[in-house]
Amino acid sequence: MNTYLEFTSNHALLVGALVFSFFLLIFTELRRKSLGITNVEPQDAVALINADAVVIDLRNAEAFARGHIVNAKNIPMDELDAESEKLKKLGSKPILTVCDAGMTSSRAANTLRKAGFESVYGLKGGLTAWTQANLPLVAAKKTKSKSKSKK
Repeated sequence: MNTYLEFTSNHALLVGALVFSFFLLIFTELRRKSLGITNVEPQDAVALINADAVVIDLRNAEAFARGHIVNAKNIPMDELDAESEKLKKLGSKPILTVCDAGMTSSRAANTLRKAGFESVYGLKGGLTAWTQANLPLVAAKKTKSKSKSKK
């Protein structure tokens, strides 16, 4: 015990930073719980998708066309408020919001919760974490242009 007290007295700044970091972590987690923001890992997202969750991709149409999660609906973040009425038709199905890195999906999940949706989750790390977990993406099918098909 004397060793710990001696270390603390010799390294007060280091111990203070450790205590501060601990309380900051606790505060952040309590805040996330109180706001109801729930971010899920890619493996948990797969379980949600298998349980009939609706995947909402918040990226722009071009990024969505390059690759997205199977059966995802493309609703850019700036159109989310306008589309929330259409989403109410989904009933009590869980909703998984997806973006590139996970920041926008957390904001969208919070927005949807405020709009009255109960089971809303954000993909932690976004599609970056999804691809790092070696999970599949599908690309939009390219259609032949009319000028090429007339040849």
